[in-house]
Amino acid sequence: MSKPHVLVLGGNFAGLGAAQKIRQYAQDAVDITVIDRKPYLLFVPNLPEEVFENHDPTLSLHMPLAPALVEDNITFIQAEVKSLDVETQTVEYVPTERPGAAPERIHYDYVVVAVGARLAYDKIEGFAEYGHAVSDTYYANRLRRYLWNEYKGGPVAIGSARFHQGTMTKDLVPMAEAACEGPPVELTLSMGTWLKQHGMGGPDKVTVFTPAEVIAEDAGPRVVSELLNAAAAMGYHYLNKTHDIKRITADGIEFESGASVEAELKIVLPDWVPHDFLKGLPISDDVGFVLTDLYMRNPKYPNVFAVGDAAAVTVPKLGMIAHLGDEVVGRQLAKDVGRMSAEQANLPLKPVINCIGSMGDNQAFYINSDAWFGGSKQVLKMGHIPFLLKMQYKELFFRTKGKTPEWGWQVSEFLAEKLFG
Repeated sequence: MSKPHVLVLGGNFAGLGAAQKIRQYAQDAVDITVIDRKPYLLFVPNLPEEVFENHDPTLSLHMPLAPALVEDNITFIQAEVKSLDVETQTVEYVPTERPGAAPERIHYDYVVVAVGARLAYDKIEGFAEYGHAVSDTYYANRLRRYLWNEYKGGPVAIGSARFHQGTMTKDLVPMAEAACEGPPVELTLSMGTWLKQHGMGGPDKVTVFTPAEVIAEDAGPRVVSELLNAAAAMGYHYLNKTHDIKRITADGIEFESGASVEAELKIVLPDWVPHDFLKGLPISDDVGFVLTDLYMRNPKYPNVFAVGDAAAVTVPKLGMIAHLGDEVVGRQLAKDVGRMSAEQANLPLKPVINCIGSMGDNQAFYINSDAWFGGSKQVLKMGHIPFLLKMQYKELFFRTKGKTPEWGWQVSEFLAEKLFG
C-alpha cells in the first residue's frame, strides 16, 4: 500500500521547516516532496549585516536545500509552481534549472502552501529608478554598492508601503497596515550607526516612516513607546500615518497622506501580496492568501495546509510565526496518519512577536511580545547580547541544516531577558 504523498510548495524558512517537522512527527508514514524555484534557502534576517559590513550576501547567506532534505529522505524538485488544483489534488510546475522546460503535474494527498508572498516593488512608482531594498541578495548587493560607492551623505528615508491584508481572518488575527516592520526599524538604527562610523553624520539624517498609526504596532504599546523614545533620544526622525507610498523620486518620497520626505537614499519595504496562482482559488481569502484555522488547515479542504507568509493568519509576516506554524502542521499531519494522538496534536497556533534586529556597532534590539494577540508580555532589550544571539542563531541554523534545537529560543530568551537583561 502506497504512503500518503505530502507536497510542500516552497523551500525557504516556512517550507523547509514544515517538511522537517512533518518528517519528525509523521516519521516514515508519508512520502514528502518539496518544490522551490531556487536550489537554496536564503537567510533573509542577516542581509542588513552583510550590507553595512560591505560583504556580498550571496557568499554567506545561501544554504543548499538538497543536502538538508536528503537527510530526511525528502525529494526536492527545483521548479516554479504555476497552478494548484484542489479538486484534482494536483500542482502544475515548470522546472527552473534551465530555460525551456516543459510544464509537468504532480499529485498530492496533502499539500502545504509555503511559497511566501510576492514583494510588490513593481507597484511602487519610481522604485526601479530611485528606490532601494534589502529583501534578497540582489537588492542587498545593489544597496551595498550604492552605499559604498555612490552615496554622497544626504538625507535617508526608510519605511513601508501599506499592506493590503485580506478581511476573512479578522476574527482570528488583528488587522495590520504594514506587513512586517522589524526590518525598517533594524535598517533605521543600523543606518544611523553606519553614518556615524563613516563620518557622514548620524541618526539626525534618517527618517523612518510607517503607513500605520504607530510603527511596529504588533510589538505592543509599551515596546513601541520605549522604542520610539530611544530612537528620538538618539536623534532619528519619525513620520507616521503616511497611508502608503505614492511615488519615489530623485529627491525623496511622496505619500498618499499628502506628506513627503526629502531623501537622497530611499530604502523601502513594499506591499506583501499573494502569488498569482493562489488568487481566486476556493482555499484563498479575498486578496489571495490561503485561508486556514489556527491548526493551519483550510476549513473547506482539510488536506490543504498553509504556513508562513502565504497563510492568511500569518500577520505580521514574521519568521517566528512561520516556525510556530510549521510545528502545528507537523503535528496535525502526524495525527492524520496515526503517528500522534489528538491530545498531542491539537495544539493551535499561538502567535508571538519574537524579533532580533541589528543596530550596528555589534548591538541589536530584542523584542518578545504577545500583546497584539491578547497577551500581557512586552519585552524590549538593546545591547551586545541580542546581537550575539542573532549571529549565533544563523551559525546554528546552517550547522544543523535548519533543525535548530527546541531549547534554542528558550536559551535566547533567558540570556536576553534574565541573565544579561
